[in-house]
Amino acid sequence: MSLWDLVLQSGPLPRAVMAILAIFSLLSWAVIFSKWAVFSRVRSANRVFLRAFRKAANLDAVAMASEQFRRSPLVTVFDFGYTEVARQMKSRGSVTNPVALERTLQLGMSEELTRLERNMSLLATTATVSPFIGLFGTVWGIIDAFQQLSTAGAASLRAVAPGISEALITTALGLAAAIPAAVFYNMFGTAIKEFGARMEDFMLEFMNMLDRSFE
Repeated sequence: MSLWDLVLQSGPLPRAVMAILAIFSLLSWAVIFSKWAVFSRVRSANRVFLRAFRKAANLDAVAMASEQFRRSPLVTVFDFGYTEVARQMKSRGSVTNPVALERTLQLGMSEELTRLERNMSLLATTATVSPFIGLFGTVWGIIDAFQQLSTAGAASLRAVAPGISEALITTALGLAAAIPAAVFYNMFGTAIKEFGARMEDFMLEFMNMLDRSFE
């Protein structure tokens, strides 16, 4: 029998398990393609924005040009810092509280990291839970196959093989859902750490430009 024939001959519970695993797989692949596209745009936008930032004479020049780099997380960090600088300049005439400025920059960084980590929990859940859901379907199917064997009274491999084959499909589907989710979860996690390190470096560059602006 073909794989599709085995699926069609499965009982209600194995089919429900397969449907759940199919949903997990589809959702995880949707997240994978979405994150891949977003992270590619983020890397490109970061490179372009950093070039513009390093060529700018002061923070005001960066602020005027920042709208065209809105996809870059560094722009959000810059906006947080620039807003705090403007607030201190308006109230005191200079930047007198660098600690508050640093905390504001960290808030911008935290906001962007939260946005980049969105839906990562779905990949982690798929990678962790799918094999166990598949194993549950397999165990249930094997129990059902041996019950049918005892009822039929034919103790042979030929009698029990179709039932066991049906049961093992759920394990295969569980692994098929879990393996890509685990691989891309680790890959995207590394990318997010890289973006976080880049934002920390940018905070230092922001402070350096601020110092140069008041020299």
